Amino acid sequence: MKAKQSDFARGVPRLAHAAKILFFCGPDEAGASAAANAVVAALSDPGERVEIAGSDLRSDPAKLGDEARTTSLFGDSRHIFVRASGDEAHDAVKALIETGESGAGEHAPVLIVATSATDKSRTAKLLEKRGDGLVAMFYPPDLGTVTASVRAMADGAGLRLGGDVAERVARGAGLDVRLAGSEVAKLALYLDADPQSPKTANLADYEAVGAVSEEDGFGSVVNATMSGRVGLIANEVRRMKELGMNPVGLCLALERRAAQLATIQARLAGGGSFDRLSKGEKAQLGVFWKEEDAIRQQLRQWKPADLDRLIGRLVALHRALLKNSQAAQLLLAHDLAAIARFAAKRG
Repeated sequence: MKAKQSDFARGVPRLAHAAKILFFCGPDEAGASAAANAVVAALSDPGERVEIAGSDLRSDPAKLGDEARTTSLFGDSRHIFVRASGDEAHDAVKALIETGESGAGEHAPVLIVATSATDKSRTAKLLEKRGDGLVAMFYPPDLGTVTASVRAMADGAGLRLGGDVAERVARGAGLDVRLAGSEVAKLALYLDADPQSPKTANLADYEAVGAVSEEDGFGSVVNATMSGRVGLIANEVRRMKELGMNPVGLCLALERRAAQLATIQARLAGGGSFDRLSKGEKAQLGVFWKEEDAIRQQLRQWKPADLDRLIGRLVALHRALLKNSQAAQLLLAHDLAAIARFAAKRG
């Protein structure tokens, strides 16, 4: 089965409830991850979460079936969450399907978030025509889409948000639905809101709890890094520490920019020109007027193959930051400098 990104805008589509192997792909890793987590939250009994890296499945395809058909330590249910790059999980998914058809029995729900993969990848082809499989591709969202998602999340948390507040949350999260969800949760906690006792939130409430936004800080770091302005990195890292910017949030901002550049390049494939895009087309691609010059330069510096490798590196960095929060700033600073040096050579 195939689902559209829009199907997840207001919750979990019915197709997802019937699937046992779900493959979330596309250039918007944040949106794919948010959709996968929404599916888990909608499971009647999600049980224990078992996380597996795609690289582990590539080296040991049988591992997925072993984990999916094993009960937890106390006999409870479980679900399998895989973070992969491209078709790393293909052989493991194929083995899981084949062993099931050979009589190995039922398995726990398997959710795969695959960066650098599309709905035309080999793994997607395995699942798209199966009744127990689901494929969904996610593109970088526009402001309107994320604003609608913010309002939907707020409704579920017992928050009444006006369009101006929802849009501010969306912008403040850099159009990342995961960060936006975190901001909605903080706002609900701040106002002591829940579905049984809804509260109305205004801009003053959001400003009281809102994180440092990309507009306030992330944008200059992202542009210095992606444009290869090596001499600015030290100052940007210092400012990041002084402002208390979240390293994971900044890493996500870099992921979004890399995915955005890849999407624009795909749109221009065949001889198109960035400067010939209309304002509406640029808006659909998430290009705000103040970012046009930087994006134009970065499109010249980063080739599609380079962006593919960069996205994989940023996903790996994201995992490392989550696992080692104490050294997160040091890890991020190292990679910012390395990425900037790479871009500078192509400037």
